[in-house]
Amino acid sequence: MEIDRTIHSASFGELDAATLYALLKLRTDVFVVEQGDPYPELDGRDTEPGTVHLWMARGSDLIAYLRILDEPDGAARIGRVVVAADARGNGLAGDLMSAALDMIGNRRCVLEAQTPLTQFYARYGFVPTGPEYDEGGIRHIPMARDR
Repeated sequence: MEIDRTIHSASFGELDAATLYALLKLRTDVFVVEQGDPYPELDGRDTEPGTVHLWMARGSDLIAYLRILDEPDGAARIGRVVVAADARGNGLAGDLMSAALDMIGNRRCVLEAQTPLTQFYARYGFVPTGPEYDEGGIRHIPMARDR
């Protein structure tokens, strides 16, 4: 089935139960099962008033996702960037990043990149802002984009 490159967005309250289940399943399948990191996937931030969920689908399957959070200092935070294993290599994460950054506009934006993906985020203007650290056995580095 062909990938629908339509980017959907919703606040937590606008998500229907099936979409919420699909996005949580995708995140858990990749971050917890595939990457073997049993961290608290449900961190309470999905439900915050300013959170925006962005996703793409193939038929009824949610195959790419990220969320935008409001930070206390006024910055936006991009997180939980994920693409299903069988949909990788199609530019979906890049499409979601571009859409997210269009929504964020000129606000400062931060993220915690898995270290092997720093060059991916650098293409969108992100630069490292601190030392590399270990999160559940996966190396990360904080990054920011100032606009």
